[in-house]
Amino acid sequence: MDLIVRALEKTNNVKRSSYTWNALNAIISALQNPVILLVMTRTNGVFDAGVFSIAFAIATLMLYMGLYGLRRFQSSDLDEKYSFREYHGMRILTCSMMLFVSLIYCIYGMCFTSYSMEKALVIFMICVVKCCQAYSDVYHGRMQQKGRLDVATKSSSVRYTFELVAYVVLLILTHNLLLSTFAFMAASIIGLLLTSVNAGRNYCEYRPSFNKAKIKGLAIEGFPLFASLFLNMYISNAPKYAIDAYLTEDIQAIYNMIFMPAFAVMLIANFIFNPILTTYAELWLAEKSGQIERLKHEIRKQSLVIAGLTVLGLAVAFTIGIPLLSIIFGVDLSEFRNELCVVMIGGGALAYATYFSTVITIIRMQRTLIVCYGIVAVGAKLLSKFFVLNYGIMGAASMYAFLMIILAIMLFIITWYGIRKESTRLRMLSE
Repeated sequence: MDLIVRALEKTNNVKRSSYTWNALNAIISALQNPVILLVMTRTNGVFDAGVFSIAFAIATLMLYMGLYGLRRFQSSDLDEKYSFREYHGMRILTCSMMLFVSLIYCIYGMCFTSYSMEKALVIFMICVVKCCQAYSDVYHGRMQQKGRLDVATKSSSVRYTFELVAYVVLLILTHNLLLSTFAFMAASIIGLLLTSVNAGRNYCEYRPSFNKAKIKGLAIEGFPLFASLFLNMYISNAPKYAIDAYLTEDIQAIYNMIFMPAFAVMLIANFIFNPILTTYAELWLAEKSGQIERLKHEIRKQSLVIAGLTVLGLAVAFTIGIPLLSIIFGVDLSEFRNELCVVMIGGGALAYATYFSTVITIIRMQRTLIVCYGIVAVGAKLLSKFFVLNYGIMGAASMYAFLMIILAIMLFIITWYGIRKESTRLRMLSE
């Protein structure tokens, strides 16, 4: 166990290691879903790939219940308004709620929809995998707070790789969806204990605190973040839920295949700005006009990076995207080029929305997030059935892009307003 911790902490340059491993972690995380989908399509067929796709989408939605939106708050809590023990206690409660809701969802699916026992079990086991991710995140937030993002991202990378290898190997050997998913879950639990929990002892005390006043404070502080991130994931996956309700598993699999590159744009953008969250917080807390100007410069620079990634992704999608995806997944996707390009635009907008929501959290205007996400989530609920039933995969792609663009615009306006207001205040104080 000590050997694993030493390996995770070993580095000659913490800052460089943090950037490098954060990038690798984002890549491995981004590859996990498409690689499993790729192998499953070739070993088990498109139907099982569709089952896995909706299970992954539902589990990812449940993940945000376990996270409760507190990672960004925790890693930027430089004054330690709340102790790690209190964050830990809160995370145990949210993860327990996540598993309970996941179980209820699966039971409901079997009793009141067309879910088979196998499909329900696959969904629940993948929810357990995401619960491990949610629980590990509280340790990672503490590591980042203490300047060791590299240890956190190494831990995640090892666990993601272990999970992926377990799933793929069992799929190839057995072609059994249920058994492979069980291996996926077991690998996640073992990986969590050997990496994040094991390394966490050097940065925090394991024993959680369930102080009622502090838990209530965290619940209030985190609720806007939880609600906005939960609704964000619902909005992102609304087309998948509509396909699950009204169309077939085969169509679900195809939509997920063309959705992969768009999601990758957001993940790549994330790994670029995740390491600088603490820097953003320091610039904001400095309460100096020059530092606010520097923060504005950083935001403009990051916005250009996201734009560049989106344009690059769109160019690749239009030219070689469909032939490449067809080769990768072993499915003819030649008729879905337009859908892929539309989804890529939505992916870029999602990257902007995620970025601006992060900045809004740092400048402590997170209560506005729930309004923005709530409005767009209502739109998703009202539009999804019409778009998917009438226009199929193009309807799903168009709805996704439209909702993401509206959301990104709303969050940009709030970010601009919040920083401009603070800049004006500091300028007046200095005069």
